[in-house]
Amino acid sequence: MSNLPTVWTNAVAGIVLAGGAVTDRRTPLLLLAMTLFYVGGMYLNDAFDREHDARHRPERPIPSGEASARTVFAAGFAMLATAVALLAWIGFGFAGGAGWPPVAAGVALAAAIVHYDRNHKGNPIGPFWMGLCRMLVYVAAGLALAGAAPGPLLTAALLLLSYLIGLTYVAKQESLGQVRNLWPLLFLAAPVFHGAAALPGAPAALPFFLLFTGWTLFALSFLLRRRPGDVPRAVVSLIAGISLLDALFIAGQGAAEIASFAVAGFVLTLALQRVVPGT
Repeated sequence: MSNLPTVWTNAVAGIVLAGGAVTDRRTPLLLLAMTLFYVGGMYLNDAFDREHDARHRPERPIPSGEASARTVFAAGFAMLATAVALLAWIGFGFAGGAGWPPVAAGVALAAAIVHYDRNHKGNPIGPFWMGLCRMLVYVAAGLALAGAAPGPLLTAALLLLSYLIGLTYVAKQESLGQVRNLWPLLFLAAPVFHGAAALPGAPAALPFFLLFTGWTLFALSFLLRRRPGDVPRAVVSLIAGISLLDALFIAGQGAAEIASFAVAGFVLTLALQRVVPGT
């Protein structure tokens, strides 16, 4: 739950990148839908992992008997279905709604979530599927409130995918001190290079670029030294950095005030991670 603000900033970034208005009266419904996608996915993750957890994490709710797998499956799928229904309401229940495109994006997001939850253990391309879920949040948000997924949105979605792939694979490396283990850094570097190239046309994005780049380097510093607890700290730091990447994309569209909302999401994520571990 502590990482949920990064989903909200993903949705806001998708709206801005598609040319929509964050003040649209449908925005709260969109944020609720994305919340249900995320929380429902977490429920299903626990349900699908119940046999693995029984062997390695018997204290977790399902193996310990605090919750039944059937109940957790029902709750998870119900949340995904409700999220898709909310996108249908956004598409058809308001004047000028986009119709079926946001519903289709929601169905694709739900399918990607279920596929990831069922197959992520030991899956070498699991990080791709996780990143695809985040990409589809961008796409669904853009289609829901702007009825479009233009080039800037799709480019940002691919960069977000790259960041998430790099985040996951970097954390799996035993050491970044060997050249052969440095390849995941290329995925993390892609948004940095793109942001630097875009700065001449969007100078207002400079503070957000520096914040995102500095935070990414700070997170990676834990992986370089690899003391006890450094890997989880690096991972949760990079997860919180998702909101800073959203802020960079938003600022690149000339919406610095809205980008500040994404920075607030970053701060909120860090605060919540102190209460509920983010990994």
